[in-house]
Amino acid sequence: MIQSQPPVTADAVVATFNQLFQEPEGAVLVAGASEPFYLPGQPSQVFFRADYVRSALHEVAHWCVAGRRRRGLPDYGYWYSPDGRSSERQAAFFSVEAKPQAIESLFCEALNVAFAPSVDNLAHASSAAALRTFENRILACSSAGWGLASQSITLFDRFGVPRWPWHQRVSHDSCLW
Repeated sequence: MIQSQPPVTADAVVATFNQLFQEPEGAVLVAGASEPFYLPGQPSQVFFRADYVRSALHEVAHWCVAGRRRRGLPDYGYWYSPDGRSSERQAAFFSVEAKPQAIESLFCEALNVAFAPSVDNLAHASSAAALRTFENRILACSSAGWGLASQSITLFDRFGVPRWPWHQRVSHDSCLW
C-alpha cells in the first residue's frame, strides 16, 4: 500500500467509475447489493456488496476482465457455486479468480486499501498448498501486468496514481489478459 495517501472509499470508487464509464461504456457501479452481480442493459449495472470498497474494486476488476462479449451476459456468463464447494469446485474457482484478484490487488495497492486473496468458501477449508498456489498465481498475474485493460489504467490515472512500469504494456482492445 502507498502510505502517503488515505485509503479510497467505496463512494469515491462509484463516483469515479460512473463518471468515466457511464457514457462511453454504458456501465454504472452500484453499491448496496446483498450479493455482487453484473446485469447487462442500458445502462449495464455492476452491483457490489453493501458499501465495501474491496467489493467495489473486486467487481470493477471482473468488469475489466470480462471484455465486451462477456459484458453482454448476466454475471458475465460465469457459473457461481455458493459457499461449501468441493475441493474440485474450489480449484475451478481459483483458476478463474486469479486474474480479477490480480487486478483488484493492483487497485488496492494503488489506492491504499489492504488486499488479501479471497477464497469465497468459508465452509470448506482449502489446503495450505492450494492457498499458496492461488496466492502465487495472483502475484504472478499482478507482477506481469501485460494486457492490463485500458479501463483499469483510466481509473489509475483518475485517482492520480503515478505511472507504473506496466502502464507501458496496455491492451487497448479488451480487458482480457
